[in-house]
Amino acid sequence: MIAQQPNARKKKRRLKKLPIVILALLLLSVLLAFWMKSSYSAGIGVAREHGKTPEKYTFNGPINKDAKVNVLILGHDRAVDGSSRTDSIMVAQYDYLNKKMKIISIMRDIYADIPDGYRNYKINTAYTLGGPELLRKTIKRNLGLDIEYYAVIDFKGFEQMVDELAPNGLPINVEKDMSAKIGVSLKQGQHNLTGKEVLGYARFRHDEEGDFGRVRRQQQVIKALEKEMMSLSAVMKAPKLAGIARGYVDTNMADGNIFKTGISYMVRGDKDIQTMIVPVKNSFRMVDVDGIGSVLDIDKEKNKKAIQDFLNE
Repeated sequence: MIAQQPNARKKKRRLKKLPIVILALLLLSVLLAFWMKSSYSAGIGVAREHGKTPEKYTFNGPINKDAKVNVLILGHDRAVDGSSRTDSIMVAQYDYLNKKMKIISIMRDIYADIPDGYRNYKINTAYTLGGPELLRKTIKRNLGLDIEYYAVIDFKGFEQMVDELAPNGLPINVEKDMSAKIGVSLKQGQHNLTGKEVLGYARFRHDEEGDFGRVRRQQQVIKALEKEMMSLSAVMKAPKLAGIARGYVDTNMADGNIFKTGISYMVRGDKDIQTMIVPVKNSFRMVDVDGIGSVLDIDKEKNKKAIQDFLNE
């Protein structure tokens, strides 16, 4: 009998082990899928505990095939009379090819031409009058942006997401004492803020900066959240965070698109988020309008060009 060569024996042992390796990988995949699903479901459960149910809005944004996704992000609150309002208007763009995330903050006091027969008013009024769709039309007419998707974020959900992401508080450098008009009282200095405190900080506008300061603080919060999201603990919490977000965010994006965009950014995306504030410098003046108050009268063409330059650079 001819003895087997050493290499042949090793190959035979490897072949015997192969089914075990495949079985282990399959088991690991099943466990991972189960963990992600259960964590995601737990996140959605957080929203349901607070009585939040998804709401669908009409939104007729064009679906472009340019390897970029644009989302109108709105912070949602309710006035005392029950009407919907937003004091946070952003447009986020993710470029799948260049793996870049860009965020445009649109100041709510822009004096805008509102379509569908409404009078000119502050741009955020379009949301109160006709939801995300009317605001989409208004942004397109005044700023030249035609947006594909919307995401309306319930403020309570924002608090929950911050608390889940940063249970010991989100590090924020509070530049001045802030009053209880924002629902919390904050002291100047470096602090780890709870979700409720972060929301109050981002919405504060009771000083000489007004809406300019609020938009600046919102972008500061985005940077702090971005840094927190890159930690290992945040990656482990990603499924539950996604569930909380899905439970508190009303959007016309399919779950598959949300996961694809999120995974692409988390794994391969440039983590230095680029930001822009509209109107840009030297493109507006403050004016008083009867029945409305102080508004930003902007140079629309200058801002349209600045937006396109920013998104295409």
